[in-house]
Amino acid sequence: MVRLRFAPSPTGFLHVGGLRTALFSWLYVRQHAGKFIFRLEDTDQKRKVEGAENDLIRMLEWAGIDLDEGPGFGGDFGPYRQSERLDIYQEHVRKLLDDGNAYPCFCSAERLEKLKDDQRAKGDTPRYDGLCRMLQQEESSRRVDSGEQHVVRMKIPEVPETIVLQDLIRGNVSIDTSQTEDQVLLKSDGFPTYHLAVVVDDHLMQITHVVRGEEWLPSFPKHLLLYRYFGWTPPEFAHLPLILNPDRSKLSKRQGDVAVEDFLDQGFLPEALLNFIALLGWSPADDQELFSLTELVKEFSFERVNKSGAVFDRDKFNWMNQQYIQQLELNDLQQRLLPFLDKTPYAGEDTVLLKKAFGILQPRLLTLREIGQRLSIFFDESPQATDPEVFKLLQEETSKQVLSAFIKELESVEKLGEDNLSGLVKNVQLTTNIKGKNLWMPLRYAITLEVQGPDLKLIVDLFGKQKCLRLLRSALEL
Repeated sequence: MVRLRFAPSPTGFLHVGGLRTALFSWLYVRQHAGKFIFRLEDTDQKRKVEGAENDLIRMLEWAGIDLDEGPGFGGDFGPYRQSERLDIYQEHVRKLLDDGNAYPCFCSAERLEKLKDDQRAKGDTPRYDGLCRMLQQEESSRRVDSGEQHVVRMKIPEVPETIVLQDLIRGNVSIDTSQTEDQVLLKSDGFPTYHLAVVVDDHLMQITHVVRGEEWLPSFPKHLLLYRYFGWTPPEFAHLPLILNPDRSKLSKRQGDVAVEDFLDQGFLPEALLNFIALLGWSPADDQELFSLTELVKEFSFERVNKSGAVFDRDKFNWMNQQYIQQLELNDLQQRLLPFLDKTPYAGEDTVLLKKAFGILQPRLLTLREIGQRLSIFFDESPQATDPEVFKLLQEETSKQVLSAFIKELESVEKLGEDNLSGLVKNVQLTTNIKGKNLWMPLRYAITLEVQGPDLKLIVDLFGKQKCLRLLRSALEL
């Protein structure tokens, strides 16, 4: 059975890069009727953030990525928190020591720091020099038995060899072991490093495919050597390309939002976010851009994942989110808008009017959070225009002619709505001899206070005669 895992560290928020890793793993699992496992890699207790585990799971669930196994999800391999599996790692370290594939290292932090400084001064790559590897077995055992503080390092082969990884995305990747140092596997506090824990866990949890970022490529020789030392068959690997800022630097919070929770708070739909990040590095067979999760499961393949980095285009993401908002049923949109509405002054307004306003605004919303600023025109008695372009156009002489003529036309009728708006505007055209955009734009700007506002016919039908008159007279005074 195909088994893939998502194994974040509880050090903070769920990064969009992490969500993409989880998504690609999940898509492959669902294609093959396999199992998707959540594992918490929490061996670095100093960096652990309280509540991060629940937040990570909550964001996956919000995005629509369901889990089959993990903390609280059952399964035969738990617990799924590495901090609760220390005995397992220590048992496997003992095997490596007994087989001569690892050794205790007693070097102090001060010696290691000085060693690195000296190597940097010479222009060399900082790396462990293997001092404790040269110790006799009797001396190592004596020092360990006496309680001397130490770590355990793996032995890289003395005779360099080329380790080859058959990557699902990149094909054959080769790295010489001479570029790899004797990695620490077990720290002095009894906790494993990532390199040991990930190999042991992936084997014991029967992981068949490992999906991770390309930044882990330099580590694969260590991991494949560990699989060899234990006599295990390694899983298949897929190393994803980086997600980049527009300047092609690695995506980071310094240049914008990178946390999934940030996008939730800003009113992006989970469907849009998954669709967008799926296309960050993966190319469908045709030019289709909008995919449901079902379609992504059907179409996804690692063969079509690019090797080069993908730029996080915020404008494209906004556009995609808008497309998804436009596709929502009105009742669904209303439910999704409620958490954002509750943070505005309009939360207690008439629900019927609110629903009508939502329907009018739906085609223009880029995000759900925009609803607060867009509702003012519907509920404020004297909404104010803030766009400089609106001010500029409404102050033109032709605009004032149109507004004055339209006010006179409006004062002569009992009501204003979708059915008689065009007729009134036609009369204004005949009166002023102004037509086209010079006729319609002043009316749109005056009533919606936006350069590209909602459909004017829908707005006047909702506002009615008196409110439109107030807005027109206010605009005429600018």
